[in-house]
Amino acid sequence: MKEVFAPLHRLLNRDGVAALVTVVGARGSTPREAGARMVVSIGGAISGTIGGGRLELEAMERAVAGLQEGRDGSEHLDLALGPSMGQCCGGAVSVMIEFFTAARLAAVAELAKAEMAGPFQTSGRIVGNAPIDRRIVGTERRAPTAIVGRGGGVDESFGEPLRDLLLFGAGHVGRAVVLALAPLEFHVRWIDGRQSAFPELPLARLEQVVTGTPSAQLKAASDDAFVLIMTHDHGLDLDILHAALSEDRFPYIGLIGSRTKRARFEHRLAELGHAEARIRAFTCPIGVPGITSKEPAHIAVSVVAELLIVDEKLRRTPGGALDAGRSGNRSENRQSAQ
Repeated sequence: MKEVFAPLHRLLNRDGVAALVTVVGARGSTPREAGARMVVSIGGAISGTIGGGRLELEAMERAVAGLQEGRDGSEHLDLALGPSMGQCCGGAVSVMIEFFTAARLAAVAELAKAEMAGPFQTSGRIVGNAPIDRRIVGTERRAPTAIVGRGGGVDESFGEPLRDLLLFGAGHVGRAVVLALAPLEFHVRWIDGRQSAFPELPLARLEQVVTGTPSAQLKAASDDAFVLIMTHDHGLDLDILHAALSEDRFPYIGLIGSRTKRARFEHRLAELGHAEARIRAFTCPIGVPGITSKEPAHIAVSVVAELLIVDEKLRRTPGGALDAGRSGNRSENRQSAQ
């Protein structure tokens, strides 16, 4: 889950109690990995997920029972995900359930504050059933995890590292892409020269930039940023693409359009002096194959699916090269009007 301590803090303020359920071990086929978390209220409402099904229901019921008993501490739950539990995953999951009371409100507030600043790591220790006292020991960009050592030490990482995305163009497809990305681990810098083109979208990880020189925004972008180009003007598209390829550092550069548009742009890029390898280093058409609708929302789903595929591949192989030079077997018709 993206937020852990913020919802915990809200529940402690409101109810005086709350529980945090964390997967601390996963063996075999399991719904979620170590580091998956959910926050549980005394009424049984949950935020986040540890995988759903009977696993989640049993953990939630145990958490609620502990809160109703007024517990303040932690317990462990080992569950085999077999027929006896009503799940056929076949793996096994170790879960840590922590019970919080208002006495820990200040400590949770500090962790919620750290959470707002981005990913961070903590170290703590389990002593019997006592509450875990977490110390912040790092602020690296790591995926969420939770590891319990043999001596009772607990090393955890909170917060999902966000992928920066520069989205050029605030047309219908651009708007649909922004909405599709809203719940995902992306920070979107949305760029257009027309103030009137931007809708009112109060999203937490969205910046709207109005500028007459959009390609200049690339200079300040991080090296692991994705670039997505879908403006209202082909000349502007080419200018941004030329600048993005010249930077020679972005792992994904996508351009909306047909194979015909790609061929024309490849010719123009060669005239601008790009080597063949750089000319191949962008994706056009964009989106996963099989979705041929021209509806903006459908295109957005296809494009965001592709972004997720590339993002997950990069997260699994830090520093690995991305084969972004394919022209792909995308639909000629879907983006032909771009």
